Formats: sequence, structure tokens, C-alpha cells
Amino acid sequence: MTAPGTAAPAAVLCGLGSWLPPTVVPNEEVAARLGVTDEWIYQRVGVRNRRRAEDGTATVAMAVEAGARALKSHGDSQADAVLLATATPDRLCPSSAPEVAARLGLSGVAALDVSAACSGFVYGMSVAAGFIAARTFQRVLVIGADTMSAVLDPDDRGTTPIFGDGAGAVVLRAGERDEPGALGAFVLGSDGDLADLIQVRGGGALTRYRFTAEEPHAHLRMQGREVFKQALERMGSAVRDAARNAGWPLDGVDRFAIHQANARISRALAMRLGVPAERWVSNIEQVGNTTGASVPLLLDHANADGGLLPGQRVVVAAFGAGLTWGATSVVWPALTSGE
Repeated sequence: MTAPGTAAPAAVLCGLGSWLPPTVVPNEEVAARLGVTDEWIYQRVGVRNRRRAEDGTATVAMAVEAGARALKSHGDSQADAVLLATATPDRLCPSSAPEVAARLGLSGVAALDVSAACSGFVYGMSVAAGFIAARTFQRVLVIGADTMSAVLDPDDRGTTPIFGDGAGAVVLRAGERDEPGALGAFVLGSDGDLADLIQVRGGGALTRYRFTAEEPHAHLRMQGREVFKQALERMGSAVRDAARNAGWPLDGVDRFAIHQANARISRALAMRLGVPAERWVSNIEQVGNTTGASVPLLLDHANADGGLLPGQRVVVAAFGAGLTWGATSVVWPALTSGE
């Protein structure tokens, strides 16, 4: 517990890394099966390519690669805890985080999965920040990784063009609240009354089955129009609240790093908030929607290509199945690549 009169430490972003499987799946390959065109997909979701994990490579393997790069970026191979945000664990039981930790040489540390779909990474950072504020841990590795190809119906126009596989990670350490990289207050929410909007029905205790592609409930299903509406409302509110909590007006935010759900959602959200499009970093065109990996992948790519620069005020937000949503703020620190 924090001693009376002593400020709790902040969670400070100090390491960043990501990994994508080498197999690139262009729109032409997806479009041929669906009976549409490359432009049909691009105009609706903003995706040109996505990555696919081949057999033998799944969530744990990708998480290990991204986690190793984040630790290298930090300059220290050690962490006190590992949190893995994923909607597609390698197995329903046990959780995947302990295996990730062991493969990273971190056997014995606390390790747990965080399940909040596309919002999972933001939720995971909030959990890590709580551990750090309580002085339970000094340094936490937070990873987002998903193998969405494992749950996609290749004949579903509403999901298959959108999603890709990948992993991203950050290292958070205990630090001061006024230093670059310190995460601001978190905005988190959920609405379980709308759980059916994005779901994989099979595989749990309610709908039992063996995981095979032939099972009727093995695939992700999404009610796109209603998801679009909810994403705008929930993320819009979360972004405003996160900026307000940081003491920043929206026009004082330099960059918005928003879950790469769909390019049309990002454009519509920017218009709703009255924020110029050039302030929104994006990588969806080349990687698609990578679910729990989306936010850390975006941060790593934008940091590498100059989309995020030290000293910039950044708001991070996500929305996903559950429904769940979350946001936070950060003054961007100077980070080296973990490649």
C-alpha cells in the first residue's frame, strides 16, 4: 500500500515492440474468394493487406516475438509481470501468458491473460498501471496478440476482409507522473447487453463443441452497422474524457492513436470530434484490424516512421467486443526500436 502523504508511482512507457507473421495476404486473394474486388474491400474498410500466421505459429509465438522486442527497446530483459491481452489464446485452458513469460526467460513472474477483445490492450495497460501504483510491481510487460485467422469464416464478407494477425507490446515501469511516457487516467467501460454484436458463439461452456472449421459456431460474427454506431459513440466519449482528464482540449492533442477497427470508423470519429485527419496515426491499410494487437502495433509503427514524436500529446483509445472500450493519454517519450 502507498504510505499516507506519498504519491503513488505512475506507469511510464519505456519500451515498445511488435511482430507480424511474414505471410502477407493481399486484397486480391481475399476478393477472389468473396466475389468482390480489391477496391470494394479498400473503400469499405481501408485495408490493402493483412498478415496471416501459418500453421504452427499462433498467439503465444507472436506474443513472445513482440515481447522480446519491447524488452530490447527498454534495454532490460527482466520484468516483474507479464500481461497478455488476447481474444484468441492458443488454448482455452491454461491461459497463454505463463507460457509467454517462460519462453521469454521470465518463469516465476506473475502472468495472466486479459480478455477484452479489441480493448484488451488498453485494459491490460490499466491493470499494469494499477499494479505499479500499488507498488506490487516495478516493471510490467503488456502484450497484445491475436490470431484472428483462426476464427474467421473465409466466406464472410463482413469479417474476413477486415482482420489480420499480429502482436505488439510495451514495457511499463514505475516513475513520476509529470515525466514523458507517464500514462494518464484511464477511461474504461462496457455494455454486456450488446454482447451479441461481435461474438464467436462456440467454444465456451454455453455452446460446447470441438474446435473445427466445420462447426456452425466456430467463426467470428459481427453486426457491422450497429458496431459502427456503437464504436463512434463509445470511443468518441472515451477520447473526450481521456483528453479532459489530462487537462488537454481536443484541439491541443497532437496525435490520436485509435484502435484500427475500420478506416471508415476512424474518419467518421475524426469528423465527429472535429479533429484534422492528419493528427490520426494509422496502419490499417497494411495490417488490417489485429484486435488486441491493434493499439501496440500502431504505436510501434508510428514511433518508427515518425508519426509519433517525443513531446507530443497523444490520446490512445480502443473499442471492441463485450462491448468494451477504453482510453488514456500520454506525452510521447523518446523510445528506441526493439528490432
